[in-house]
Amino acid sequence: MTQMTALDTLVPGPLSLAGHRLGTPQQAGALTMVPISGPAHRGYVPPRTGLKLTRVAGYGQVELSNRADSGVAIVPLHIGYIQDRAQNHALCRSAFLAPGQTVRFDDACCVQQSQGGLLSERDQWFFVLPLELRARALDLRGVTGYSKLWDDIAALNARHGLPRRGHLEQILSRKRAVLTQFQSRLEPQPAQLGALFFVSGRFAGLEIAPDPRYFAEMWTALVCFAYGVAAWHAEPAPPGPGTAPFDLAPRDGTPYQGTPYQGAGLAGLRAALDRDRSVRLTEIGGWLADAPTGPVELREEERYLDVRLSTVTAPHLAGQIVTDGDRTVYASLFAR
Repeated sequence: MTQMTALDTLVPGPLSLAGHRLGTPQQAGALTMVPISGPAHRGYVPPRTGLKLTRVAGYGQVELSNRADSGVAIVPLHIGYIQDRAQNHALCRSAFLAPGQTVRFDDACCVQQSQGGLLSERDQWFFVLPLELRARALDLRGVTGYSKLWDDIAALNARHGLPRRGHLEQILSRKRAVLTQFQSRLEPQPAQLGALFFVSGRFAGLEIAPDPRYFAEMWTALVCFAYGVAAWHAEPAPPGPGTAPFDLAPRDGTPYQGTPYQGAGLAGLRAALDRDRSVRLTEIGGWLADAPTGPVELREEERYLDVRLSTVTAPHLAGQIVTDGDRTVYASLFAR
């Protein structure tokens, strides 16, 4: 996909993606994922095997630990944890954790209104906040108040035809069977350490991990929850009155259903597949060209030795990135 290597056009300025390459796109319904490969950065602790939820000290106070003997942990942006009979929580920001370090995030948010109980170390099942909530959550970093995201969650539920409550669990758990279809239908590639996500042909997000292992541990949380929720909403029906500002449902009612290839024998089918892939590459190249661009504002939040964590904001884009000099180590950027 040499025609699609101009990733820098999506995020001009602070984020250099030199050396990264786009792979063959995959589509599951309204969700398109374009794999990204590139230079791996060793010495970073992956989120499932190294980063652990220690406890929730109080509502809105999440404590995480880096249990690795070496390597800094980059806390994934908008990571959240779910347990039965406990108030599920999510973080509004990323952070660094040194080896053996424990950090308490006092600006976390509850995502399960009226559910009692505090998360403990017994389960480590995590998700990433759905795309529709991420810009708001990022704006609320540094703001204390465990209920600060409930109104936004309630509005999201209502847009999905669910009871208007501050229970993200209504989507994450009760719709899990639907959302996990994206995990089954999309497949991470060898050496993949990032992805571009499109929903209904519109840019939705860019995710870059330090190395393939880190990205593999983020895979389910990204495809099923961070971007799968918006894709699920885009598939069933066009939006009706009162559609939210961030609604990526198809605008022309185009169905997202594959059709069988027409071809005689194996050679004919292979030729049809090649033609289909060529059309898809051209189409996605157009999506990339159409993605909003423009100046972005960069704000440094933390440093760990030579590594910097910064927040990116722009009218069309938001998120956080980790850089080591001019090299991009981690990025979680989403459309707004």
